[in-house]
Amino acid sequence: MKRFAIATIALAALGGAGTAAFLHSTSLSTSKTTLETTPALASLDAQQGLSAAPDAWGDSEQAADPVERRLVNLGRGETLMQVLLEADVPQPHAQEAVAALKAVYDPRRMKSGQPVEVMFDRTGGEGRFVGFEFQPAVERSVSVSFNGVRFQAAETAKKLARRAVAAQGEIRSSLFESGRAAGVPMSVLTELIRNYSYDVDFQRDIQPGDRFEVLYEQVVTEDGEVASGGGNILYASLTLSGKEQAIYRYEDSQGIAEFFNTQGSSIRKALLKTPIDGARLSSGFGMRRHPVLGYSKMHKGVDFAAPTGTPIYAAGAGVVDEVGPNGSYGNYIRIRHNGEISTAYAHMSRFGAGMRKGARVAQGDVIGYVGTTGRSTGAHLHYEIVKAGQQVNPLSVAVPTGRNLDGKELARFKGVMASLQDRFEAGGDAVGEGVGLVSATPRAAKPSKSSCDRKRGC
Repeated sequence: MKRFAIATIALAALGGAGTAAFLHSTSLSTSKTTLETTPALASLDAQQGLSAAPDAWGDSEQAADPVERRLVNLGRGETLMQVLLEADVPQPHAQEAVAALKAVYDPRRMKSGQPVEVMFDRTGGEGRFVGFEFQPAVERSVSVSFNGVRFQAAETAKKLARRAVAAQGEIRSSLFESGRAAGVPMSVLTELIRNYSYDVDFQRDIQPGDRFEVLYEQVVTEDGEVASGGGNILYASLTLSGKEQAIYRYEDSQGIAEFFNTQGSSIRKALLKTPIDGARLSSGFGMRRHPVLGYSKMHKGVDFAAPTGTPIYAAGAGVVDEVGPNGSYGNYIRIRHNGEISTAYAHMSRFGAGMRKGARVAQGDVIGYVGTTGRSTGAHLHYEIVKAGQQVNPLSVAVPTGRNLDGKELARFKGVMASLQDRFEAGGDAVGEGVGLVSATPRAAKPSKSSCDRKRGC
C-alpha cells in the first residue's frame, strides 16, 4: 500500500529570484493509486522545473494547469528509483531523471520520509512523466524537469539571513538538558560548553538552581523558516553558586573573533579544563587502591566515566607525539603542546580521523572516542597532563591564558559588550538592523548586585 496525495506548488519571488515552496495536502491512504488533476497556474520550465505566472496569486481567470502532481514519501530503506517506479514512472524515464539529478544532488543522501513531488503532463489525456521536485533542506529545493529533449536538474537556493535569539533558564540537572528544554540548538550548546570548559568543571561546578543566558544567531530564510544548525554565540552567562561568569564574542580590528570576559581578557587558555562533554569525574589524581591490581598505586591522571563512543577533544593545540596501543593504557594518544607541556588520553575505543604521529591538531578537535581498552574495568577516559616530564594534577595545574585587550581595542570591546547586553535585555521586544530577538524562556528578575555591574565589570 502506498501513500499518495495531490499537492499544489507555487513559486514566491525573493529578491527577484523564484524560489520553490511546497504546499502539502494531507496524505490519503489508498489501496490503489487515485489520479486527480489539480488546477494550478504553472508551466514547465527547462531550468527551474515549474514557474508561476506573474499574477499567480488569486487570479481566477487563468487556464487550468495540465500538470498533475503526486506527493510521495521515501519509505524506510527505499531508494528514489523505487519510489518513482511505484508512482507509475516508466523505468527508462526514471533512470534518466535520477541520472540527471546526480549533477546537482546525490540521491543516496535522501532520507527516509523525504517528500517528493512527481509530475505528469496530462495534455491530450496522456500521463507523460515530466519531472520531480523535493526540498532536502529549508534553504534549498532541487528539481528535475524534461525540456523536450532530455531531463535536466536544477537547484534553487533561498536567501539566508541571521537573527539573534535570546534564551535563558534554570539548570536543574545539566546545562545541556536545560538548554535543550529552552529550545537552544545542539550545535550552540556544544559550542557553549566548549567555551566554558576552560574554567568550568561541568561535573563539579554545576549545581541545581544555577542559571544560564545565551544570545545566539539563528539562520533563517527570508520567509522565516529556520535552517538547520545555529550561528555564532554572541553573548552567554553562567551563574554558578551565585557567581556570574559572562562572555562576549568580539571581533577585533584585525578581524579575529574571540570570547572575552567583562574585563576584556580572552577566555581562551592553553588547555581545556575537561576534554570531554557530559562525563562524570570517577577518579581523581593521587594515591588510590587500584580497581584491577588490588593494591594502592599512584593514579597519575584523572578519570572521566562516559559511555563508549563519547567524543574526546584535544585539550589544546599541538602535535601528536604518540598514537596506538600502549600496554595498560590501551588505545593511547599523547599530544605535545609546547616544549614543556603534553597531554595524554587512554583507554579509547578508537581514534579520530587523521590521528597519526606528527599530525597537528587544533584545540577542540575530536581525537578519539571513549572506550575500555587496556587495563580498565569500564568505559572511561584516563586523562593526564605531563609538565616537564612529570604527570601533574589536571584539575589544579596553572596554564597560560590568552591575551588581554587594552587601549582603543578595550574601549571598542566595551562598546560591543554593552550593545550585546542591550540586545539580550530587549528580548522579543526589540528589532534592530533587521534582526529580531526572541526570548525562548520567560525572563526572571535578577537579584541586585552592590559591587558588580555586568557592563562595567566588578
